Amino acid sequence: MLTTSALFLAAAVIAVPIFKRIGLGTVLGYLAAGALIGPAGLGLVQEVEETLHFAEFGVVLLLFLIGLELEPARLWQMRRLVFGIGAAQVGITAALVAAIAWTFGLAPWVAVVAGLGLSLSSTAFVLQLLGERNELATGHGRAAFGVLLFQDLAAIPMLALVPLLGTARSEGGQPVLLRLALILGALALVVIAGRWLLGPIFRIVASTRSREISTATALLVVIGTALLMQAVGLSAALGAFLAGVLLAHSEYRHELEANIEPFKGLFLGLFFIAVGMSANLALAIERPLLVLGLVLGLVALKLGVVFVLGRLLTERDRPTCVAFAMALSQGGEFAFVIFALATVSGVFEPSLAQLLVVVVTGSMVTTPLLFALRDKWLALRRDRGDGRPFDTIEEPGAVIIAGYGRFGQIVSRVLRTRRVHFTALEASPAQIDFVRRYGNRIHYGDASRVDLLRAAGAEKALAFVLAIDDPEASMRTAEVVRRHFPRLPIVARARNRDHAMALMALGVEHVVRETYASSLEAAQATLETVGFGCPEAREAVRRFRTHDEQLLEEQYGLRGNPDALVASAKRAAAQLERLFEQDRDAG
Repeated sequence: MLTTSALFLAAAVIAVPIFKRIGLGTVLGYLAAGALIGPAGLGLVQEVEETLHFAEFGVVLLLFLIGLELEPARLWQMRRLVFGIGAAQVGITAALVAAIAWTFGLAPWVAVVAGLGLSLSSTAFVLQLLGERNELATGHGRAAFGVLLFQDLAAIPMLALVPLLGTARSEGGQPVLLRLALILGALALVVIAGRWLLGPIFRIVASTRSREISTATALLVVIGTALLMQAVGLSAALGAFLAGVLLAHSEYRHELEANIEPFKGLFLGLFFIAVGMSANLALAIERPLLVLGLVLGLVALKLGVVFVLGRLLTERDRPTCVAFAMALSQGGEFAFVIFALATVSGVFEPSLAQLLVVVVTGSMVTTPLLFALRDKWLALRRDRGDGRPFDTIEEPGAVIIAGYGRFGQIVSRVLRTRRVHFTALEASPAQIDFVRRYGNRIHYGDASRVDLLRAAGAEKALAFVLAIDDPEASMRTAEVVRRHFPRLPIVARARNRDHAMALMALGVEHVVRETYASSLEAAQATLETVGFGCPEAREAVRRFRTHDEQLLEEQYGLRGNPDALVASAKRAAAQLERLFEQDRDAG
Protein backbone atom coordinates (compact mmCIF):
# COMPACT_ATOMS: atom_id res chain seq x y z
CA MET A 1 0.00 0.00 0.00
CA LEU A 2 2.78 2.43 0.94
CA THR A 3 4.78 1.53 -2.16
CA THR A 4 1.77 2.07 -4.44
CA SER A 5 0.93 5.38 -2.73
CA ALA A 6 4.52 6.53 -3.19
CA LEU A 7 4.35 5.66 -6.89
CA PHE A 8 1.12 7.63 -7.34
CA LEU A 9 2.51 10.67 -5.53
CA ALA A 10 5.87 10.57 -7.32
CA ALA A 11 4.22 10.26 -10.75
CA ALA A 12 1.90 13.18 -10.01
CA VAL A 13 4.65 15.38 -8.54
CA ILE A 14 6.80 14.83 -11.64
CA ALA A 15 4.19 14.91 -14.41
CA VAL A 16 1.78 17.65 -13.29
CA PRO A 17 4.33 20.51 -12.98
CA ILE A 18 5.80 19.57 -16.38
CA PHE A 19 2.40 19.63 -18.08
CA LYS A 20 1.47 22.91 -16.37
CA ARG A 21 4.75 24.44 -17.52
CA ILE A 22 4.14 23.51 -21.16
CA GLY A 23 0.54 24.77 -20.95
CA LEU A 24 -1.35 21.46 -21.13
CA GLY A 25 -2.90 21.71 -17.64
CA THR A 26 -3.04 19.51 -14.56
CA VAL A 27 -5.69 17.07 -15.83
CA LEU A 28 -3.49 15.91 -18.71
CA GLY A 29 -0.58 15.76 -16.26
CA TYR A 30 -2.47 13.32 -14.04
CA LEU A 31 -3.57 11.27 -17.06
CA ALA A 32 0.01 11.08 -18.34
CA ALA A 33 1.23 10.07 -14.88
CA GLY A 34 -1.31 7.23 -14.80
CA ALA A 35 -0.44 6.09 -18.31
CA LEU A 36 3.25 6.06 -17.38
CA ILE A 37 2.95 3.86 -14.27
CA GLY A 38 0.00 1.75 -15.50
CA PRO A 39 -0.06 -1.58 -17.33
CA ALA A 40 0.24 0.10 -20.75
CA GLY A 41 3.33 2.05 -19.59
CA LEU A 42 6.03 0.87 -17.20
CA GLY A 43 3.68 -1.61 -15.54
CA LEU A 44 4.54 -0.43 -12.02
CA VAL A 45 0.88 -0.65 -10.91
CA GLN A 46 -1.46 -3.38 -12.15
CA GLU A 47 -4.57 -2.93 -9.95
CA VAL A 48 -6.41 -0.61 -12.33
CA GLU A 49 -10.02 -1.56 -11.50
CA GLU A 50 -9.47 -1.47 -7.73
CA THR A 51 -7.78 1.93 -7.96
CA LEU A 52 -10.54 3.30 -10.19
CA HIS A 53 -13.30 2.22 -7.80
CA PHE A 54 -11.48 3.73 -4.82
CA ALA A 55 -10.59 6.96 -6.64
CA GLU A 56 -14.21 7.58 -7.75
CA PHE A 57 -14.64 9.06 -4.28
CA GLY A 58 -12.90 12.15 -5.70
CA VAL A 59 -15.78 12.63 -8.15
CA VAL A 60 -18.24 12.20 -5.28
CA LEU A 61 -16.51 14.98 -3.34
CA LEU A 62 -16.33 17.18 -6.46
CA LEU A 63 -20.09 16.95 -6.97
CA PHE A 64 -20.71 17.64 -3.29
CA LEU A 65 -18.75 20.89 -3.62
CA ILE A 66 -20.58 21.78 -6.85
CA GLY A 67 -23.88 21.36 -5.02
CA LEU A 68 -22.55 23.35 -2.07
CA GLU A 69 -21.76 26.32 -4.35
CA LEU A 70 -25.03 26.16 -6.27
CA GLU A 71 -26.81 29.46 -5.64
CA PRO A 72 -30.20 29.94 -7.36
CA ALA A 73 -29.64 33.72 -7.63
CA ARG A 74 -26.41 33.20 -9.56
CA LEU A 75 -28.04 30.70 -11.89
CA TRP A 76 -30.90 33.10 -12.57
CA GLN A 77 -28.52 35.91 -13.53
CA MET A 78 -26.81 33.62 -16.05
CA ARG A 79 -29.99 31.81 -17.14
CA ARG A 80 -29.60 32.61 -20.84
CA LEU A 81 -26.07 31.25 -21.02
CA VAL A 82 -26.63 28.35 -18.65
CA PHE A 83 -30.08 27.08 -19.56
CA GLY A 84 -30.24 28.48 -23.10
CA ILE A 85 -26.92 27.94 -24.84
CA GLY A 86 -25.76 25.29 -22.34
CA ALA A 87 -28.84 23.12 -22.78
CA ALA A 88 -28.73 23.54 -26.57
CA GLN A 89 -25.05 22.61 -26.73
CA VAL A 90 -25.43 19.44 -24.65
CA GLY A 91 -28.65 18.37 -26.37
CA ILE A 92 -27.50 18.96 -29.96
CA THR A 93 -24.01 17.51 -29.45
CA ALA A 94 -25.34 14.41 -27.67
CA ALA A 95 -27.97 13.84 -30.37
CA LEU A 96 -25.46 14.17 -33.23
CA VAL A 97 -22.88 11.90 -31.58
CA ALA A 98 -25.54 9.31 -30.69
CA ALA A 99 -26.92 9.36 -34.25
CA ILE A 100 -23.45 8.88 -35.74
CA ALA A 101 -22.62 6.09 -33.25
CA TRP A 102 -25.94 4.31 -33.97
CA THR A 103 -25.28 4.61 -37.71
CA PHE A 104 -21.96 2.80 -37.21
CA GLY A 105 -23.62 -0.11 -35.45
CA LEU A 106 -23.78 0.64 -31.74
CA ALA A 107 -26.91 -0.34 -29.83
CA PRO A 108 -29.29 2.58 -29.18
CA TRP A 109 -28.72 2.81 -25.43
CA VAL A 110 -24.95 2.51 -25.90
CA ALA A 111 -25.01 5.27 -28.51
CA VAL A 112 -27.05 7.51 -26.19
CA VAL A 113 -24.61 7.09 -23.28
CA ALA A 114 -21.65 7.73 -25.62
CA GLY A 115 -23.35 10.87 -26.95
CA LEU A 116 -24.12 12.19 -23.46
CA GLY A 117 -20.57 11.58 -22.24
CA LEU A 118 -18.92 13.15 -25.28
CA SER A 119 -21.21 16.21 -25.18
CA LEU A 120 -19.50 17.37 -21.96
CA SER A 121 -16.31 19.46 -21.84
CA SER A 122 -13.66 19.69 -19.13
CA THR A 123 -14.56 22.28 -16.47
CA ALA A 124 -11.26 21.89 -14.62
CA PHE A 125 -9.21 22.01 -17.81
CA VAL A 126 -11.00 24.94 -19.49
CA LEU A 127 -11.24 27.20 -16.42
CA GLN A 128 -7.58 26.64 -15.64
CA LEU A 129 -6.54 27.33 -19.24
CA LEU A 130 -8.62 30.52 -19.48
CA GLY A 131 -7.46 31.63 -16.03
CA GLU A 132 -3.80 31.24 -16.98
CA ARG A 133 -4.45 33.32 -20.10
CA ASN A 134 -6.43 35.99 -18.15
CA GLU A 135 -9.46 35.33 -20.38
CA LEU A 136 -12.10 34.34 -17.81
CA ALA A 137 -13.57 37.86 -17.81
CA THR A 138 -13.70 38.09 -21.62
CA GLY A 139 -16.83 37.50 -23.68
CA HIS A 140 -15.83 33.96 -24.65
CA GLY A 141 -14.63 33.25 -21.10
CA ARG A 142 -17.97 34.19 -19.53
CA ALA A 143 -19.89 32.26 -22.19
CA ALA A 144 -17.72 29.17 -21.68
CA PHE A 145 -18.22 29.37 -17.90
CA GLY A 146 -22.00 29.49 -18.31
CA VAL A 147 -22.09 26.44 -20.58
CA LEU A 148 -19.69 24.53 -18.31
CA LEU A 149 -21.94 25.29 -15.36
CA PHE A 150 -24.89 23.72 -17.19
CA GLN A 151 -22.75 20.72 -18.13
CA ASP A 152 -21.83 20.18 -14.47
CA LEU A 153 -25.55 20.22 -13.63
CA ALA A 154 -26.41 17.98 -16.58
CA ALA A 155 -23.80 15.43 -15.47
CA ILE A 156 -25.91 14.68 -12.39
CA PRO A 157 -28.92 13.14 -14.20
CA MET A 158 -26.53 11.47 -16.64
CA LEU A 159 -24.76 9.72 -13.75
CA ALA A 160 -28.16 8.70 -12.40
CA LEU A 161 -29.30 7.36 -15.80
CA VAL A 162 -26.35 5.08 -16.56
CA PRO A 163 -26.84 2.60 -13.65
CA LEU A 164 -30.57 2.47 -14.41
CA LEU A 165 -29.82 1.40 -17.99
CA GLY A 166 -27.42 -1.24 -16.73
CA THR A 167 -29.91 -2.49 -14.13
CA ALA A 168 -32.73 -2.62 -16.66
CA ARG A 169 -30.63 -4.74 -19.00
CA SER A 170 -29.31 -7.10 -16.34
CA GLU A 171 -32.46 -7.56 -14.23
CA GLY A 172 -35.03 -7.16 -16.94
CA GLY A 173 -38.14 -7.90 -14.91
CA GLN A 174 -37.79 -5.70 -11.82
CA PRO A 175 -41.04 -3.74 -11.24
CA VAL A 176 -40.61 -0.15 -12.36
CA LEU A 177 -43.00 1.15 -9.71
CA LEU A 178 -41.00 -0.50 -6.93
CA ARG A 179 -37.75 1.02 -8.14
CA LEU A 180 -39.38 4.42 -8.52
CA ALA A 181 -40.82 4.20 -4.99
CA LEU A 182 -37.43 3.32 -3.55
CA ILE A 183 -35.76 6.23 -5.36
CA LEU A 184 -38.42 8.75 -4.33
CA GLY A 185 -38.28 7.49 -0.74
CA ALA A 186 -34.50 7.88 -0.61
CA LEU A 187 -34.69 11.38 -2.06
CA ALA A 188 -37.37 12.35 0.46
CA LEU A 189 -35.23 10.98 3.30
CA VAL A 190 -32.25 13.03 2.13
CA VAL A 191 -34.34 16.21 1.89
CA ILE A 192 -35.92 15.71 5.35
CA ALA A 193 -32.60 14.89 7.00
CA GLY A 194 -30.89 17.83 5.30
CA ARG A 195 -33.56 20.32 6.34
CA TRP A 196 -34.18 19.28 9.95
CA LEU A 197 -31.29 17.12 11.16
CA LEU A 198 -28.04 18.40 9.65
CA GLY A 199 -28.29 21.87 11.22
CA PRO A 200 -28.55 20.61 14.84
CA ILE A 201 -25.87 17.97 14.22
CA PHE A 202 -23.39 20.54 12.91
CA ARG A 203 -24.17 22.90 15.81
CA ILE A 204 -23.38 20.12 18.30
CA VAL A 205 -20.17 19.28 16.46
CA ALA A 206 -19.17 22.96 16.25
CA SER A 207 -19.60 23.30 20.03
CA THR A 208 -16.79 20.75 20.53
CA ARG A 209 -14.40 23.10 18.68
CA SER A 210 -12.61 20.10 17.25
CA ARG A 211 -11.52 20.55 13.64
CA GLU A 212 -10.96 16.81 13.23
CA ILE A 213 -14.51 15.94 14.31
CA SER A 214 -15.90 18.69 12.07
CA THR A 215 -14.03 17.25 9.08
CA ALA A 216 -15.13 13.72 9.97
CA THR A 217 -18.78 14.86 10.20
CA ALA A 218 -18.59 16.51 6.78
CA LEU A 219 -17.12 13.36 5.23
CA LEU A 220 -19.74 11.23 6.98
CA VAL A 221 -22.57 13.32 5.49
CA VAL A 222 -21.12 12.96 1.99
CA ILE A 223 -20.41 9.23 2.28
CA GLY A 224 -23.71 8.44 4.02
CA THR A 225 -25.80 10.19 1.38
CA ALA A 226 -23.76 8.58 -1.40
CA LEU A 227 -24.27 5.09 0.09
CA LEU A 228 -28.03 5.70 0.39
CA MET A 229 -28.25 6.62 -3.30
CA GLN A 230 -26.22 3.55 -4.24
CA ALA A 231 -28.54 1.34 -2.19
CA VAL A 232 -31.54 2.32 -4.35
CA GLY A 233 -29.66 1.96 -7.63
CA LEU A 234 -28.62 5.58 -8.25
CA SER A 235 -25.05 6.88 -8.39
CA ALA A 236 -23.08 7.86 -5.29
CA ALA A 237 -22.23 11.13 -7.06
CA LEU A 238 -25.92 12.05 -7.23
CA GLY A 239 -26.26 11.56 -3.49
CA ALA A 240 -23.24 13.76 -2.82
CA PHE A 241 -24.62 16.46 -5.07
CA LEU A 242 -27.97 16.43 -3.25
CA ALA A 243 -26.19 16.68 0.11
CA GLY A 244 -24.26 19.70 -1.17
CA VAL A 245 -27.42 21.43 -2.43
CA LEU A 246 -29.15 20.89 0.93
CA LEU A 247 -26.22 22.48 2.75
CA ALA A 248 -25.71 25.35 0.27
CA HIS A 249 -27.46 27.87 2.55
CA SER A 250 -26.16 26.46 5.81
CA GLU A 251 -24.16 28.73 8.11
CA TYR A 252 -21.52 25.97 8.07
CA ARG A 253 -21.17 26.01 4.28
CA HIS A 254 -17.74 27.68 4.16
CA GLU A 255 -16.36 25.46 6.91
CA LEU A 256 -17.59 22.39 5.05
CA GLU A 257 -15.99 23.61 1.84
CA ALA A 258 -12.66 24.24 3.57
CA ASN A 259 -12.73 20.78 5.21
CA ILE A 260 -13.65 18.86 2.06
CA GLU A 261 -11.50 20.73 -0.52
CA PRO A 262 -8.12 19.05 0.31
CA PHE A 263 -9.67 15.57 0.15
CA LYS A 264 -11.40 16.43 -3.14
CA GLY A 265 -8.14 17.58 -4.72
CA LEU A 266 -6.24 14.45 -3.68
CA PHE A 267 -8.94 11.94 -4.64
CA LEU A 268 -9.76 13.69 -7.91
CA GLY A 269 -6.09 13.66 -8.86
CA LEU A 270 -6.01 9.95 -7.99
CA PHE A 271 -9.10 9.41 -10.15
CA PHE A 272 -7.42 11.00 -13.19
CA ILE A 273 -4.30 8.91 -12.56
CA ALA A 274 -6.49 5.78 -12.46
CA VAL A 275 -8.16 6.82 -15.73
CA GLY A 276 -4.72 7.31 -17.26
CA MET A 277 -3.76 3.83 -16.04
CA SER A 278 -6.84 2.40 -17.75
CA ALA A 279 -6.10 4.21 -21.04
CA ASN A 280 -5.18 1.64 -23.65
CA LEU A 281 -2.20 3.34 -25.28
CA ALA A 282 -1.59 0.23 -27.34
CA LEU A 283 -4.91 0.97 -29.05
CA ALA A 284 -3.62 4.34 -30.25
CA ILE A 285 -0.48 2.62 -31.57
CA GLU A 286 -2.29 -0.29 -33.20
CA ARG A 287 -5.12 1.77 -34.75
CA PRO A 288 -3.74 5.31 -35.04
CA LEU A 289 -5.97 6.34 -37.95
CA LEU A 290 -9.14 5.30 -36.11
CA VAL A 291 -8.14 7.15 -32.92
CA LEU A 292 -6.96 10.24 -34.81
CA GLY A 293 -10.12 10.29 -36.93
CA LEU A 294 -12.38 10.03 -33.87
CA VAL A 295 -10.44 12.76 -32.02
CA LEU A 296 -10.55 15.16 -34.95
CA GLY A 297 -14.19 14.29 -35.65
CA LEU A 298 -15.23 14.99 -32.04
CA VAL A 299 -13.32 18.28 -31.91
CA ALA A 300 -14.67 19.39 -35.29
CA LEU A 301 -18.26 18.52 -34.35
CA LYS A 302 -18.11 20.40 -31.03
CA LEU A 303 -16.37 23.36 -32.67
CA GLY A 304 -19.15 23.60 -35.24
CA VAL A 305 -22.03 23.21 -32.77
CA VAL A 306 -20.69 25.74 -30.25
CA PHE A 307 -19.69 28.28 -32.93
CA VAL A 308 -23.12 28.18 -34.59
CA LEU A 309 -24.89 28.50 -31.22
CA GLY A 310 -22.65 31.40 -30.30
CA ARG A 311 -23.46 33.24 -33.52
CA LEU A 312 -27.19 32.51 -33.40
CA LEU A 313 -27.93 32.97 -29.69
CA THR A 314 -25.48 35.69 -28.67
CA GLU A 315 -24.53 39.10 -30.02
CA ARG A 316 -20.83 38.32 -29.96
CA ASP A 317 -18.61 38.74 -33.02
CA ARG A 318 -16.97 35.98 -35.02
CA PRO A 319 -13.52 35.95 -33.29
CA THR A 320 -15.21 35.73 -29.88
CA CYS A 321 -17.40 32.84 -31.04
CA VAL A 322 -14.32 31.06 -32.45
CA ALA A 323 -12.58 31.34 -29.06
CA PHE A 324 -15.81 30.23 -27.32
CA ALA A 325 -15.97 27.15 -29.54
CA MET A 326 -12.30 26.33 -29.01
CA ALA A 327 -12.71 26.50 -25.24
CA LEU A 328 -15.46 23.81 -25.33
CA SER A 329 -14.12 21.64 -28.16
CA GLN A 330 -12.68 18.85 -26.00
CA GLY A 331 -14.17 16.00 -24.00
CA GLY A 332 -14.31 16.33 -20.23
CA GLU A 333 -13.48 14.62 -16.97
CA PHE A 334 -17.12 13.66 -16.42
CA ALA A 335 -16.91 11.58 -19.60
CA PHE A 336 -14.34 9.41 -17.81
CA VAL A 337 -16.75 9.00 -14.91
CA ILE A 338 -19.72 8.19 -17.17
CA PHE A 339 -17.75 5.67 -19.26
CA ALA A 340 -16.29 3.98 -16.18
CA LEU A 341 -19.79 3.78 -14.65
CA ALA A 342 -21.19 2.47 -17.93
CA THR A 343 -18.56 -0.29 -17.95
CA VAL A 344 -19.26 -1.29 -14.34
CA SER A 345 -23.04 -1.22 -15.00
CA GLY A 346 -22.70 -3.43 -18.08
CA VAL A 347 -23.84 -0.78 -20.58
CA PHE A 348 -20.41 -0.56 -22.28
CA GLU A 349 -18.00 -3.25 -23.30
CA PRO A 350 -14.55 -2.54 -21.76
CA SER A 351 -13.02 -2.20 -25.25
CA LEU A 352 -15.47 0.58 -26.19
CA ALA A 353 -14.83 2.43 -22.93
CA GLN A 354 -11.07 2.21 -23.50
CA LEU A 355 -11.43 3.61 -27.02
CA LEU A 356 -13.57 6.53 -25.85
CA VAL A 357 -11.20 7.32 -22.97
CA VAL A 358 -8.31 7.56 -25.46
CA VAL A 359 -10.43 9.78 -27.73
CA VAL A 360 -11.39 12.16 -24.89
CA THR A 361 -7.78 12.36 -23.73
CA GLY A 362 -6.63 13.12 -27.27
CA SER A 363 -9.27 15.84 -27.63
CA MET A 364 -7.96 17.51 -24.45
CA VAL A 365 -4.49 17.70 -25.97
CA THR A 366 -5.86 19.63 -28.96
CA THR A 367 -7.31 22.52 -26.90
CA PRO A 368 -4.02 24.25 -25.96
CA LEU A 369 -2.85 23.70 -29.54
CA LEU A 370 -6.00 25.36 -30.90
CA PHE A 371 -5.49 28.37 -28.65
CA ALA A 372 -1.85 28.61 -29.74
CA LEU A 373 -2.99 28.63 -33.39
CA ARG A 374 -5.59 31.27 -32.50
CA ASP A 375 -2.91 33.49 -30.97
CA LYS A 376 -0.83 33.27 -34.15
CA TRP A 377 -3.91 33.95 -36.26
CA LEU A 378 -4.76 37.04 -34.21
CA ALA A 379 -1.17 38.25 -34.47
CA LEU A 380 -1.30 37.89 -38.26
CA ARG A 381 -4.65 39.71 -38.38
CA ARG A 382 -3.21 42.51 -36.27
CA ASP A 383 -0.14 42.80 -38.50
CA ARG A 384 -2.36 42.86 -41.60
CA GLY A 385 -4.85 45.29 -40.12
CA ASP A 386 -7.37 42.47 -39.39
CA GLY A 387 -8.73 42.81 -42.90
CA ARG A 388 -10.65 45.84 -41.64
CA PRO A 389 -9.15 49.25 -42.44
CA PHE A 390 -8.21 51.51 -39.54
CA ASP A 391 -10.54 54.45 -39.03
CA THR A 392 -9.58 57.82 -40.47
CA ILE A 393 -8.88 60.39 -37.77
CA GLU A 394 -10.13 63.74 -39.02
CA GLU A 395 -9.87 65.87 -35.86
CA PRO A 396 -6.90 64.87 -33.65
CA GLY A 397 -7.42 65.69 -29.97
CA ALA A 398 -5.18 67.21 -27.32
CA VAL A 399 -5.03 63.82 -25.58
CA ILE A 400 -4.60 60.36 -27.11
CA ILE A 401 -6.11 57.42 -25.19
CA ALA A 402 -4.72 54.03 -26.21
CA GLY A 403 -7.05 51.27 -25.06
CA TYR A 404 -10.74 51.87 -24.43
CA GLY A 405 -11.66 49.34 -21.77
CA ARG A 406 -12.98 50.33 -18.33
CA PHE A 407 -9.82 52.26 -17.45
CA GLY A 408 -9.70 54.27 -20.67
CA GLN A 409 -13.44 54.96 -20.58
CA ILE A 410 -13.29 56.50 -17.11
CA VAL A 411 -10.39 58.74 -18.14
CA SER A 412 -12.33 59.84 -21.23
CA ARG A 413 -15.47 60.64 -19.23
CA VAL A 414 -13.52 62.93 -16.90
CA LEU A 415 -11.84 64.66 -19.85
CA ARG A 416 -15.22 65.11 -21.52
CA THR A 417 -16.64 66.89 -18.44
CA ARG A 418 -13.86 69.49 -18.76
CA ARG A 419 -14.33 69.72 -22.54
CA VAL A 420 -10.85 68.35 -23.27
CA HIS A 421 -10.88 66.95 -26.80
CA PHE A 422 -9.34 63.47 -27.00
CA THR A 423 -8.72 60.72 -29.56
CA ALA A 424 -9.49 57.20 -28.35
CA LEU A 425 -7.80 54.25 -30.09
CA GLU A 426 -8.80 50.61 -29.60
CA ALA A 427 -7.29 47.60 -31.41
CA SER A 428 -10.07 45.10 -30.64
CA PRO A 429 -12.90 45.08 -33.22
CA ALA A 430 -15.17 43.39 -30.65
CA GLN A 431 -14.59 46.16 -28.11
CA ILE A 432 -15.07 48.80 -30.81
CA ASP A 433 -18.46 47.40 -31.81
CA PHE A 434 -19.55 47.00 -28.18
CA VAL A 435 -18.59 50.54 -27.10
CA ARG A 436 -20.09 52.19 -30.18
CA ARG A 437 -23.48 50.70 -29.31
CA TYR A 438 -23.59 53.16 -26.40
CA GLY A 439 -22.85 56.17 -28.58
CA ASN A 440 -19.16 56.52 -27.71
CA ARG A 441 -16.85 58.08 -30.28
CA ILE A 442 -13.87 55.78 -30.67
CA HIS A 443 -11.42 54.95 -33.48
CA TYR A 444 -10.37 51.49 -34.57
CA GLY A 445 -6.59 51.28 -34.70
CA ASP A 446 -3.43 49.81 -33.22
CA ALA A 447 -1.71 52.43 -31.07
CA SER A 448 1.69 50.78 -31.61
CA ARG A 449 1.56 51.80 -35.31
CA VAL A 450 3.61 54.96 -35.91
CA ASP A 451 1.55 56.03 -38.92
CA LEU A 452 -1.65 55.86 -36.87
CA LEU A 453 -0.07 57.82 -34.02
CA ARG A 454 0.97 60.54 -36.45
CA ALA A 455 -2.57 60.65 -37.86
CA ALA A 456 -3.86 60.97 -34.27
CA GLY A 457 -1.67 64.06 -33.81
CA ALA A 458 0.95 62.56 -31.48
CA GLU A 459 3.50 65.19 -32.55
CA LYS A 460 1.28 68.00 -31.17
CA ALA A 461 -0.69 66.19 -28.46
CA LEU A 462 -0.39 67.31 -24.84
CA ALA A 463 -0.62 63.84 -23.27
CA PHE A 464 -0.74 60.16 -24.16
CA VAL A 465 -2.85 57.91 -21.87
CA LEU A 466 -1.64 54.31 -22.08
CA ALA A 467 -4.70 52.34 -20.89
CA ILE A 468 -4.06 49.02 -22.67
CA ASP A 469 -4.88 46.01 -20.48
CA ASP A 470 -2.34 43.51 -21.87
CA PRO A 471 1.14 44.24 -20.39
CA GLU A 472 2.95 42.99 -23.51
CA ALA A 473 0.93 45.21 -25.86
CA SER A 474 1.25 48.07 -23.37
CA MET A 475 5.05 47.83 -23.33
CA ARG A 476 5.19 47.56 -27.12
CA THR A 477 3.13 50.74 -27.48
CA ALA A 478 5.15 52.60 -24.81
CA GLU A 479 8.40 51.77 -26.61
CA VAL A 480 7.04 53.09 -29.92
CA VAL A 481 5.79 56.34 -28.35
CA ARG A 482 9.05 56.88 -26.45
CA ARG A 483 11.17 56.26 -29.56
CA HIS A 484 9.23 58.33 -32.08
CA PHE A 485 7.62 61.00 -29.86
CA PRO A 486 10.08 61.53 -26.98
CA ARG A 487 8.50 64.84 -25.90
CA LEU A 488 4.98 63.44 -25.53
CA PRO A 489 4.15 62.91 -21.81
CA ILE A 490 2.81 59.42 -21.04
CA VAL A 491 0.31 58.58 -18.30
CA ALA A 492 0.42 54.77 -18.16
CA ARG A 493 -1.75 52.13 -16.55
CA ALA A 494 0.37 49.42 -14.89
CA ARG A 495 -1.04 45.94 -14.31
CA ASN A 496 1.22 45.28 -11.32
CA ARG A 497 4.48 46.30 -9.68
CA ASP A 498 6.69 44.55 -12.25
CA HIS A 499 4.81 46.20 -15.10
CA ALA A 500 5.19 49.56 -13.36
CA MET A 501 8.97 49.15 -13.07
CA ALA A 502 9.21 48.09 -16.72
CA LEU A 503 7.37 51.29 -17.74
CA MET A 504 9.63 53.36 -15.47
CA ALA A 505 12.63 51.84 -17.23
CA LEU A 506 11.32 53.34 -20.49
CA GLY A 507 11.18 56.76 -18.88
CA VAL A 508 7.39 56.94 -18.44
CA GLU A 509 6.75 59.86 -16.08
CA HIS A 510 3.32 58.98 -14.67
CA VAL A 511 2.68 55.31 -13.81
CA VAL A 512 -0.67 54.42 -12.24
CA ARG A 513 -1.01 50.92 -10.76
CA GLU A 514 -4.55 49.91 -11.66
CA THR A 515 -5.73 48.58 -8.27
CA TYR A 516 -3.45 50.71 -6.07
CA ALA A 517 -5.63 53.79 -5.49
CA SER A 518 -8.80 51.75 -4.96
CA SER A 519 -6.93 49.51 -2.48
CA LEU A 520 -5.81 52.54 -0.48
CA GLU A 521 -9.35 53.89 -0.50
CA ALA A 522 -10.60 50.51 0.79
CA ALA A 523 -7.90 50.52 3.49
CA GLN A 524 -9.03 53.96 4.70
CA ALA A 525 -12.67 52.84 4.79
CA THR A 526 -11.66 49.72 6.75
CA LEU A 527 -9.75 51.77 9.34
CA GLU A 528 -12.76 54.05 9.80
CA THR A 529 -15.08 51.04 10.09
CA VAL A 530 -13.02 49.47 12.93
CA GLY A 531 -13.01 52.71 14.95
CA PHE A 532 -10.32 55.08 13.70
CA GLY A 533 -11.32 58.69 13.07
CA CYS A 534 -11.47 59.95 9.49
CA PRO A 535 -8.43 62.30 9.81
CA GLU A 536 -6.36 59.57 11.45
CA ALA A 537 -7.28 56.98 8.81
CA ARG A 538 -6.57 59.44 5.99
CA GLU A 539 -3.16 60.31 7.45
CA ALA A 540 -2.26 56.63 7.85
CA VAL A 541 -3.06 55.99 4.18
CA ARG A 542 -1.14 59.14 3.12
CA ARG A 543 1.94 58.00 5.05
CA PHE A 544 1.74 54.52 3.59
CA ARG A 545 1.39 55.89 0.06
CA THR A 546 4.43 58.15 0.44
CA HIS A 547 6.46 55.30 1.90
CA ASP A 548 5.41 52.83 -0.81
CA GLU A 549 6.21 55.26 -3.64
CA GLN A 550 9.69 55.74 -2.18
CA LEU A 551 10.04 51.96 -1.93
CA LEU A 552 9.02 51.56 -5.59
CA GLU A 553 11.75 54.01 -6.62
CA GLU A 554 14.29 52.10 -4.52
CA GLN A 555 13.22 48.70 -5.88
CA TYR A 556 13.33 50.05 -9.43
CA GLY A 557 17.08 50.55 -8.93
CA LEU A 558 17.42 46.97 -7.64
CA ARG A 559 15.16 45.24 -10.20
CA GLY A 560 18.00 43.08 -11.55
CA ASN A 561 18.91 41.68 -8.13
CA PRO A 562 16.20 39.40 -6.62
CA ASP A 563 18.02 38.97 -3.28
CA ALA A 564 18.41 42.72 -2.89
CA LEU A 565 14.71 43.19 -3.71
CA VAL A 566 13.68 40.76 -0.96
CA ALA A 567 16.00 42.45 1.55
CA SER A 568 14.64 45.85 0.53
CA ALA A 569 11.03 44.73 1.04
CA LYS A 570 11.78 43.35 4.52
CA ARG A 571 13.69 46.48 5.49
CA ALA A 572 10.89 48.71 4.22
CA ALA A 573 8.25 46.77 6.20
CA ALA A 574 10.28 47.19 9.40
CA GLN A 575 10.76 50.91 8.70
CA LEU A 576 7.04 51.39 8.15
CA GLU A 577 6.21 49.68 11.46
CA ARG A 578 8.71 51.89 13.31
CA LEU A 579 7.25 54.99 11.64
CA PHE A 580 3.73 54.22 12.87
CA GLU A 581 5.01 53.24 16.33
CA GLN A 582 6.70 56.65 16.63
CA ASP A 583 3.43 58.36 15.65
CA ARG A 584 1.54 56.31 18.26
CA ASP A 585 4.08 57.10 21.00
CA ALA A 586 4.04 60.80 20.09
CA GLY A 587 0.25 60.83 20.31
